Parts: sequence; structure tokens; C-alpha cells
Amino acid sequence: MKAELPAVTLPGGRQIPALGLGTWHMGENGASAADEAASLRAGLDLGMTVIDTAEMYADGGAETVVGEAIKGRREEVFLVSKVLPYNASRAGTIAACEASLKRLGTDHIELYLLHWRGQHPLAETVEAFETLKAQGKIGAWGVSNFDGSDMRELLDVAEPARPIANQVLYNLARRGIEYDLLRWSQVQGIPIMAYSPLDEGRLIGHPVLEEIGRIHHASSAQVALAFLLTKPGVIAIPKSGSPERVRENYRAAEIRLTSEDMNLLDEAFPPPTRKQPLEMI
Repeated sequence: MKAELPAVTLPGGRQIPALGLGTWHMGENGASAADEAASLRAGLDLGMTVIDTAEMYADGGAETVVGEAIKGRREEVFLVSKVLPYNASRAGTIAACEASLKRLGTDHIELYLLHWRGQHPLAETVEAFETLKAQGKIGAWGVSNFDGSDMRELLDVAEPARPIANQVLYNLARRGIEYDLLRWSQVQGIPIMAYSPLDEGRLIGHPVLEEIGRIHHASSAQVALAFLLTKPGVIAIPKSGSPERVRENYRAAEIRLTSEDMNLLDEAFPPPTRKQPLEMI
């Protein structure tokens, strides 16, 4: 049976798959670039059309890998990239975006994010984002590593414009956003992009995930991803430099976790009972 990827609806009505492709650490070793591009193309073949990257990753090297991977397939891809906070002045944001476009080999990015909050005023960054939208260089904008108070301030500053996503650290081992930010985002209709959904590989092999995996004939990684796929408005973006691992990640969409499974996961990875500072890695 071929998995059918769940979808997340963005503000404005566009639907994108809830399981995409991360690129953090890609482009760091030229010898791996061909395999990394092949893994991204394998994901596109399966309908994992969200590719997330950033100017920070390998100092632009990841964007170069993505550009190679999407040659001849640009129309299939929902492309996400990010501006570093120290570049996020009005002029700096526009220059950073143009440099990313060049590395990516494209004339537009579907979603452009502020990587984390820095010293430049949010209003200045938003103004640059809106300019890039008007120029057709980005389709929409959002943020990354913003907690609830940051998001509320952003909405006030940006009005009537609005972000269409917030990318944050979220996985079974790091569930802090479930206390408040996740629900607030769902109510606001602002999707969450979950980076490091396998906690940089630390969840792989966890005994409880292995136990649940045996029931579903699945790997521990697939169970960890399946957990995120149960959350409305969440897009998981695991990174893999291997086409086989991408195909394994894709099959997480076949898993239907039961209430018993979810109880076991809650016992092993307790959900938060109080407000926690937003985690970042």
C-alpha cells in the first residue's frame, strides 16, 4: 500500500504535505552532495514536495544542493528558505533573499522565514518581506524559533499582513510547545513546521518507539514521525542524505497510532504540564 501523505492547509487555502524534506547539515561535504540531491529527488518522487533550507546551512551550501536537486522540477516544489537575523534589516533581507535565489537557481521562494529573532526591528523585517512579496520573489513569509509572546508581538507589528508559518523545534522528546504555542497557532491558523523531528537522531532506537514499531511493522523513526503526523497544522521536515531513508520516512504516513500507542508515548515522553521556554538547537 502506498502511503497517502496528510496535508496542511496554509493561510490562503493552499495545501502542502505534512511531511517534507529538511536540509540542515547538507552541503557541508562536497563528496556527499550528489547523494543529498538524490535523496531530495527521491522525496519529490513520493510527493514530499516541501523542501526546507536556509542561507545559514553550510553557508549557502545546502541551498546549492537544493538548487541541483530541483533542476527541471521547480514547479513541483514548495520551497522554504530563511534569512539570518543579523541580515534581517530592510535592505539586508532583500539582499539575502536575492543571494538565496541565485544559489537555488530560481526566481522565487514559496515561503521565506526569519530564522530567529535578532536585533533588527520586526517591523523592518516585515517591510522587507512585503517588498519581496510585491516583487514576486517570495510567495509568503513567516518566522522560525518564535515563542508565543514573540508571535503575538509579530502579529501586532505586521498587521494587516500575517505570517503563514512558524518553524520550531518539536518532537517527542521536546514537547514544550504543546502547553501553549501549538494550540495558539492552531487557533490562529498559523501552521507549525517541526524541525529536528527525530531529535537529531536521538529518538532512533528508543525502546518504547521500537516496541510500538514492532506492532506496526515499522521503525522507531517512523513511529516518531507518525506521532507528529497526528497533530493538526504541523509539518514535519526530517533531513536525510539517503534515498532509502527518505523512503522509510515517507512510510510513516502508513502508520495509524492507536490510543494505546499514544498512552505509551505519553508515559515515555510526558507532555508538558507548565509553560517552558522555547527550545532551540
